[in-house]
Amino acid sequence: MSASPILITGGAQRLGRHCAERLVDEGHPVIISYRRERPALDALRARGIVTLRADFASEAGIQDFLVRLRAETSSLRAIVHNASDWAPDTTDDDAGENFERLFRVHMLAPYLINLHARDLLEACGEPMRDIVHMTDYVARKGSRKHAAYAATKAGLENLTLSFAAMYAPSIQVNAIAPAMIMLNEGDDEAYAEKARAKSAMGLIPGPGIIHQSLRYLLDNRYVTGITLPVDGGRHLR
Repeated sequence: MSASPILITGGAQRLGRHCAERLVDEGHPVIISYRRERPALDALRARGIVTLRADFASEAGIQDFLVRLRAETSSLRAIVHNASDWAPDTTDDDAGENFERLFRVHMLAPYLINLHARDLLEACGEPMRDIVHMTDYVARKGSRKHAAYAATKAGLENLTLSFAAMYAPSIQVNAIAPAMIMLNEGDDEAYAEKARAKSAMGLIPGPGIIHQSLRYLLDNRYVTGITLPVDGGRHLR
């Protein structure tokens, strides 16, 4: 019997891509969702990763993704909700539309996928099944420029508690809340130094630290309903 795949939403770049590649290295079949076509997808496909285009900005797009996911696999070992939109707040006429889009990407998509893919997780032949929500450090701190982003990530963190209670003991549901894991292209050393100063550890650790955190949750049979902070001790500053 072949192993059930791990689904990573938003798996075409940065943290999602790194985790997808490392999981494949470890022998796991992987399915990722992606929002738009990009050159990196060809390299992922060449490694055997299944790629499904998805528009989580609308409920119709979420439902369409679920249909195509079921056409691709009859079971899942885990779902990692990594799809995200780092959109700043706006004060113009698009403010409400911006908030609604972030709500759909960060909360509605995980909510519906968790509900409608539960049977795929339960069909997994392995003893452990997981849902992991990627939230954010700002979910607890708030943000002056990304209030809608922070609020919807906080909502996702709360969904972790609800689904953990609903799905125990057969499915473990946890969250990872990272902060300043890796730089963006174009960030200079002055920005990097300022970023490092925000945490007690004084590091920008790179995406490997998120793979380690994900592996901890996937491998631990006695953890559910928690948010694992991966922020270098920012609360100590």
